[in-house]
Amino acid sequence: MSATRIKAVIPAAGLGTRFLPATKAMPKEMLPVVDKPAIQYVVEEAAAAGIEDVLIILGRNKNNISNHFDSVPELETVLENKGDHEKLGRVRRSTELADIHFVRQGEPKGLGHAVWRARAHVGDSSFAVLLGDDLIDERDELLTTMLEAHERTGLTVVALMEVDPESIHMYGAAAIEPTEDAGIVKVTGLVEKPKKEDAPSNYAIIGRYVLPPKVFDILERTPPGKGGEIQLTDALQELAVTDGVLGVVFRGRRYDTGDRVDYIKAIVQIAADRDDLGPDVRPWLKEFAAQL
Repeated sequence: MSATRIKAVIPAAGLGTRFLPATKAMPKEMLPVVDKPAIQYVVEEAAAAGIEDVLIILGRNKNNISNHFDSVPELETVLENKGDHEKLGRVRRSTELADIHFVRQGEPKGLGHAVWRARAHVGDSSFAVLLGDDLIDERDELLTTMLEAHERTGLTVVALMEVDPESIHMYGAAAIEPTEDAGIVKVTGLVEKPKKEDAPSNYAIIGRYVLPPKVFDILERTPPGKGGEIQLTDALQELAVTDGVLGVVFRGRRYDTGDRVDYIKAIVQIAADRDDLGPDVRPWLKEFAAQL
């Protein structure tokens, strides 16, 4: 199955309470990472992997997200009349990335429920799920590798990353076995946000998945789990037992924007690496660090 036939689903219905009061009126997915909202990086990643159809799952007061991906004729006209074609191109880029659709989750019942809400749009095809808290550096390959592994095997594929064991309680943790393919493991079990002593490994699920359509039937009968929410990890655990789940181990650059400190780190890292900003940011960063 080619990437052009696979649809991407981006859950964006969370309340973003860790970023209050900034997220009181602005969705956390619209918080800027340098000069683009976090969610645009995620849509760009899907588009770069060849995915042309993107569904964003919205919650209440998330209209800013749909507005961002709409065209703004009055702004475009002003920029065109000024001859500011560079900014005009950046404004239009978000509209031209993909065919973007929206559906509301209604109630915040967890990630599993948000994914289930994509059922009518996705239909009977496999699909990718990309979480907006995890930004993957565009220079590092992940989603393409996952899509290729799914196309080759037909199995569910999740992205894994080794984390400090002290941090594993913040993630879904995977029990794994090696395979013949370098960088790809077999996932034999999954636990959502386990205590350090209960974790099967320090391999954490990061926010990228390629899922078969049968996951919708599983989610429909999955009872609330950790935190009283319908957990996608619980459905993945069933798939690991019945069908098999593969994990692509990611060792590239990942920016966690779901935590305030990591969000600041992400902005600094991305700005320092950019050709247009890095020459000014890096020397300042060194001077600032020397004063600490």
